[in-house]
Amino acid sequence: MSRILILAAAALLLSLIACEEAPTKEDAQARPAQPQKQAVPQKQTVEAMIGQMLMVGFRGDGEEYLDDLDYVQDLISTGKVGGVILFETEMEHRGVPRNITSPRQLRALTEALQAKAPIPLFIAVDQEGGWVQRLKPKWGFKNWPSAYRMGHMSDQEVKLVGYEMGEELAEAGINLNMAPSLDVNVNPESPAIGGVGRSFSGDPDLVADKGRAYMQGLNAAGVAGCFKHFPGHGSALADTHMGAADVTDTWREYELNPYDELINMPGAYCVMVAHVFHRELSGGRPATLSQEIIGGLLRQKLGWQGVVISDDMQMDAIAMHHKLEEALLLGVQAGMDIFIFGNNMHYDKTIGDKAYAALLALHRSGRISEERIEESYHRIMELKKRISTAHTPVGNMKEQPEKPQAQSP
Repeated sequence: MSRILILAAAALLLSLIACEEAPTKEDAQARPAQPQKQAVPQKQTVEAMIGQMLMVGFRGDGEEYLDDLDYVQDLISTGKVGGVILFETEMEHRGVPRNITSPRQLRALTEALQAKAPIPLFIAVDQEGGWVQRLKPKWGFKNWPSAYRMGHMSDQEVKLVGYEMGEELAEAGINLNMAPSLDVNVNPESPAIGGVGRSFSGDPDLVADKGRAYMQGLNAAGVAGCFKHFPGHGSALADTHMGAADVTDTWREYELNPYDELINMPGAYCVMVAHVFHRELSGGRPATLSQEIIGGLLRQKLGWQGVVISDDMQMDAIAMHHKLEEALLLGVQAGMDIFIFGNNMHYDKTIGDKAYAALLALHRSGRISEERIEESYHRIMELKKRISTAHTPVGNMKEQPEKPQAQSP
């Protein structure tokens, strides 16, 4: 009789444990399924590792520019690129759709791209909210408030914005959002930041608070974010899309405070470095190509151990002053892990092949060691592993306030 009671008690205990661990409906909704299912390898040939250091843009939405789409799929399937970045329209042909025309179309496109990848693919987009959102209402997506507007919301409201935005991105098959911007609004008229509502605030502590909340929301939805634009673009008097932006006389040291505050938070996986130029800090080069900025200021002084990603290498701040091979060499030597070639300002169908060939040539000539390539590869794989297994939800989203109304700056 006692044995029967013991067995019954054990069965009851097991059932209680199972019930406790079973995911609820809310848990399932908080963690949308991720599109990639491939294993993330930890060891590859040097040729494969180099491919993971490149992220490219391309023309094609699955219905237009099919030859260009086939080309980028070949780059993906042969391991010459480890990520793609999507844009709404063509910059060279204003208003012409590029990669995004509807939720259903976008999901089909990302699934097709992911299916070609031998290693899980980064599928990235700039979806900050406000002026910078590639998934727009006119294509069937939600409208989101700018960073400036979020700077006037509570932290809980900002977290909810990040969460619901992350849900929309995850549903579309996008796993990496190039946001939030941690630029402090030093110059409210800065043409690329303050003038278009891309900064949370001129107060670095408030920037850190809103950036944390936004990132927590994205992570809760299973999407990785990327802090940008290190070491700070908020004081720049020029736009790096159009040329060099010298911040020597305008940059303030407190622009580093949000990074110092947030780079050790759970879910901080990626930092984007800007093309800004500081004569005293960056060793005579743009921050993207500066060992003093990346290896010194970001990694040594602030202690950043995660992925470092460039701003678009085809922006005029880089492209007008450095040849492709030189820019890649300087970037790798500085500590860059992933180079973005958005391929939208100046379209070059073969830019992925060219960048891959340049990196490979730099390695084979002995100017970039295999050990240095491995360093970047392992950081990239760690981030891909986290994305492929999704993120742990941050808090109970049911307890959040109602979604704030999206507004433009």
